[in-house]
Amino acid sequence: MTRPPTPGRRPSAAARAVDLTRSYERCRLIHRARGRSYYRATALLPATRRRGIHALYAFTRLADDIVDDGTPSELAAERLAAWRAALLATLRGEPTTDPVLPAVADTVRAYGLPLAEIDQFLASMAMDLTVTRYPTYVDLLGYMDGSSAVIGTLTLPILGLAPGADPTVAREAARQLGYGFQLTNFIRDVAEDLRRGRVYLPLEDLARFGVTPETLAADAARGQASAPVRALIRYECGRALAHYTAARPGIALLEPRARICIQAAYLLYGSILDEVVRAGFDVLRGRVVVPELLRARLVAAALHSRTFAAAADRLARRVAGPAPAAVPGPAAVPGPEAARPAKAG
Repeated sequence: MTRPPTPGRRPSAAARAVDLTRSYERCRLIHRARGRSYYRATALLPATRRRGIHALYAFTRLADDIVDDGTPSELAAERLAAWRAALLATLRGEPTTDPVLPAVADTVRAYGLPLAEIDQFLASMAMDLTVTRYPTYVDLLGYMDGSSAVIGTLTLPILGLAPGADPTVAREAARQLGYGFQLTNFIRDVAEDLRRGRVYLPLEDLARFGVTPETLAADAARGQASAPVRALIRYECGRALAHYTAARPGIALLEPRARICIQAAYLLYGSILDEVVRAGFDVLRGRVVVPELLRARLVAAALHSRTFAAAADRLARRVAGPAPAAVPGPAAVPGPEAARPAKAG
């Protein structure tokens, strides 16, 4: 049994290692409970890299909880700043009683994760305390740059690249997949976000289909999406699919086991869009859920490049709809042609 450290003495290396092991385990449990799709995919990673992903997920999830738990905005902003300060203190080697931060700090050090990107993520979380609407998709991209695209680039050093891979191409692919995952969440969670007073889908897109935030709220209250709202959701599915498709070439640049992991995440998250299609684009009747048996089949398909490509192409054919043209922004949105199924390689 490990003894507690004697007051006035630094804990032994063994005691610190036990603490770190427990911290990583706490991160894993948070990931398992809160991020089912991605958690399942990370089982395909080597253990060391897997625990790094768990730590990054736990840090970002707990930051997200700070802005989503209904705490008044001013107090939530203070808690978010304190969360950042606590991480910096842990990185400096100061003791912490937080069960997650030792693993997070260890991961940041081990993989050289840039603090500027962590700050970019936290800045987007802070936006949730004051911004409830996004006039254009360019505006939403500005938010998603920190909330999701930067998570892709933070994840990249943990996953690892194949020898000779172009890191610039890999980073942009990671950003695009982050956009796709985040937009998938926004599509699925329209009703949940409305309850928090937020509408993430761009107001210009709503207007295109004759929808207003009040329309969304009325449809959510009766538990059924009207025809204009379903048309809006179909449009956003096409936009999300274009991001997935833009990310596909970069998956091949990852280290082999990381490649399988991200192929699984791609199919698991993409299948949420497929379930939205099956629901007739009505995301207000109830939260769409990917059946457990289908999840297992998708993970199996991710194990080989050809079966992944075939599954991804099937997904693209089912989800493809009227995607928007490319627009300028932090990262250009792929045009409709980008959502066409790629040839299996």
